[in-house]
Amino acid sequence: MRSIADQSVSELGGRFSVLSRQRRDHVTLDGLLHRLSSSSHEEQLPVLIDLYRLVFPHAFAEESVLWPVMRCVLPDGEDLTLEVEQEHQEVNELVTRLEGLELGSPEREAALERLAEVLREDVRAEEDELFPRLQERVPVDHLRLLGIAWEVVSRIAPTRAHPIVARRPPGNVIAALPLSLLDRSRDRLDVIRLRGAGPAEGALHTATDALTRTAHAIEHHPAMRAGEDPSTRIDPKPGAPWGLLAAGALVAVAVPLALTRRRDR
Repeated sequence: MRSIADQSVSELGGRFSVLSRQRRDHVTLDGLLHRLSSSSHEEQLPVLIDLYRLVFPHAFAEESVLWPVMRCVLPDGEDLTLEVEQEHQEVNELVTRLEGLELGSPEREAALERLAEVLREDVRAEEDELFPRLQERVPVDHLRLLGIAWEVVSRIAPTRAHPIVARRPPGNVIAALPLSLLDRSRDRLDVIRLRGAGPAEGALHTATDALTRTAHAIEHHPAMRAGEDPSTRIDPKPGAPWGLLAAGALVAVAVPLALTRRRDR
């Protein structure tokens, strides 16, 4: 088997093939990891935001679209995909830890190093083993259809770490809509903050915290853990009241919209 890293776009089934799309994301990921390793502590945040917006939708689309197919067409598909799901789970846990670590602390630097290591291991496993195996079993026209499905799902997927949510359907699919809305609102807040929010900085922090707490609390709903393999399951802490979550979500989403309109005037 040849790694998809060593194949031409034509060999991968054309630019619309899921294999070509995967490799493009992997190349972008490699560039982001190099940027992250050469960034100062203050420069890490925008790079991490770009990294999260690439990695989490990418992995979500794999888990929702590709891995179910691989479990059907490969005799050892269960074991192969579970190993990658375990790597994805570790990435989610590492990023969640990073949210609570002080900038420049040894613990944070160690977590960042491990994050880069796991992501590179994940890429090698996919490009050298999983995708060549998929390529052997699935016709080119099906690879293109999978590419379209993968692209659509990745564009509406959550963009942040959610370690409690299942790595498999139906839990991850159920979680997609509410978590994607909250994550992408948080992304918008972060972009405004990085451009300079001035006197609105405090409101942005409040809204970001509300979004984060709301998203993590939503993960606790049992439906969002349905289908999870025991090896990637985390026992969650009790969630917050749903009424409080709804109020927090409304406030958090309203703030970036209001700030954007204000800046456009």
